[in-house]
Amino acid sequence: MARKSAIKAVSNADVICETDENNIIDCMSSLKKKKIKLNPVKFTEKQKQFLKLSIAKDTKMMFVRGPAGTSKTYLAVYTALQLFNINNDYDIMYVRTIAESGEKGLGSLPGDVNEKFNPFMMPLNDKLEEMIASQERNFLEQKKIINAMPINYLRGSNWINKIIIADESQNFTAKELTTLITRLGENSKLFICGDPMQSDINGKSGFKTISNLFNDQESNEKGIYCFDFYKEDIVRSEILKFIVGKLEKLQETPAPAKKRATRQNKSVNTKRSS
Repeated sequence: MARKSAIKAVSNADVICETDENNIIDCMSSLKKKKIKLNPVKFTEKQKQFLKLSIAKDTKMMFVRGPAGTSKTYLAVYTALQLFNINNDYDIMYVRTIAESGEKGLGSLPGDVNEKFNPFMMPLNDKLEEMIASQERNFLEQKKIINAMPINYLRGSNWINKIIIADESQNFTAKELTTLITRLGENSKLFICGDPMQSDINGKSGFKTISNLFNDQESNEKGIYCFDFYKEDIVRSEILKFIVGKLEKLQETPAPAKKRATRQNKSVNTKRSS
């Protein structure tokens, strides 16, 4: 019996010794820590405050609120890449709704779910092009380290070792946001980015309500934060600051009250006409 065990051990050793040397090199290289090289960026003080909080180990979830051009998505993606450099166990998930920013839809798109969702990934692709070289983007895509998913397909997911970026979250309903935040598992971070000024779902947005719900000291102690950018934090262009300022004034203007005729007035008018 001992002889058979010894023969088996020798056979196993022979198999290991006969393993192709290139395979061993590939195996060893996969164990090495991968570091994505990010292009240098000059951050504002407000952006530095965000990054300090977003990268902090105790931060679990952040609602990132602000107008267009304040680098909400850019900073979330930048954080995700930096966290991957710290810990290669992380995957990066980009989540969006398929709501279209227009009064009329484009209709049904051809292809499977990935092909249908691809046009909605353009903001993520734009940010990656700004931050990293093409070979780095190819690496992330080929290794499936970075993925995208419409919010409609999240039910039942359990996110472990993931950095999740929910973009255009002003277009999520309260129910969709509830589904989103309840996917958060161990060793993961969730960034929920939104601009309340640009909702495309006709007053059904749950972004403001849900984010305000967690904007308190109790949530902060659990690692949940709301981070607000304002008009003065816009970095896209100076003209955009002017545009956003005008749009803010428009939103502050109360809508004219609609005159409603009561049944009594209607009856009076009827009598007069008769």
